[in-house]
Amino acid sequence: MIVRLPFVEPSELKQLQLEEEVTLIDVREPGEYASEHIEGAILVPLSTISHDKLPSTSKNIILYCQSGKRSQQAAQQLSATGLKIRQLQGGINAWKQEGFAIKINKNAPISMMRQVQIVAGSLVVTGTLLGAFVSPWFLIITGFVGSGLVFAGITNTCALAILLAKLPYNHRI
Repeated sequence: MIVRLPFVEPSELKQLQLEEEVTLIDVREPGEYASEHIEGAILVPLSTISHDKLPSTSKNIILYCQSGKRSQQAAQQLSATGLKIRQLQGGINAWKQEGFAIKINKNAPISMMRQVQIVAGSLVVTGTLLGAFVSPWFLIITGFVGSGLVFAGITNTCALAILLAKLPYNHRI
């Protein structure tokens, strides 16, 4: 059974923040949170989310991520808790689009998607060049990366992103 969280619009969340009636949970990964987040948000990454990781509160609990997909996945995992949880419609992207302030850290690691693009692109270029000038066997690297990207697109899970997320510089907050 798919659990659908009720949504809260960015303007409503802003009002709840002003009234101090909200506990805001960012379910993105530490590197993303370190780069930018909504002021007052608590980091509880989707990869580690569970009922015991949530702060005990009587306030409204609102989950958000980049666009809303991961907060929906977090809702699936937390559906049996009985907590009143809602989701920010459109995630932090919608929040920024409304012109609301975010906390930005210029020294944070680059986004996970950009890291994946850099590593995958580098592997493809390296495999292609080595395959063309050293041995055609190096083209296996290119095929392997391409297969990984197809698998990531089909399953919505990226093994390279999971691996990169474990690197120490992606845990600085």
